[in-house]
Amino acid sequence: MRHVGVSPFIAQLRDLIGHQLLLLPSVAVLPQRADGRLLLVRLADTGLWATIGGAVEPDESPEEAALREAEEEAGVRVGLCGIRAVLGGPRFRIRYPNGDETAYVSTVFDAFVKSGTPAPDHDETIEVGWFRPSELAEGDISSFTRALLVGARLLAGRP
Repeated sequence: MRHVGVSPFIAQLRDLIGHQLLLLPSVAVLPQRADGRLLLVRLADTGLWATIGGAVEPDESPEEAALREAEEEAGVRVGLCGIRAVLGGPRFRIRYPNGDETAYVSTVFDAFVKSGTPAPDHDETIEVGWFRPSELAEGDISSFTRALLVGARLLAGRP
């Protein structure tokens, strides 16, 4: 069984290699309000809060992936304000509940909501919320999300 939201491209790779480690390009989108709060999503497969994002599909630019993921996961159209960070390394590895292992190199975009009201898709995401970065220090976020927010200089910690 695959984790929710797996693309046909990745599913095809998984059929060939099983749960073995895949290195994938990905994006994270950080929509921020004027009061500094970030829009996060609660993931269906783990129940943890995470940044909006996911893998870049074949023939898709990181910018296109960021726009697509925001619309898919949070129901909003965003404007991208630039690249905040590009992150990778051991802290950006995930073992999904089904055993799939992935190492991500993630392009992190600053963004703002252009249109739409944030809402979960009830497939990959089950809740949306606006958080101050300080609220996330003790929140229910994955180690991947924590590493991403530290790397993006939104949370204090070891880069």
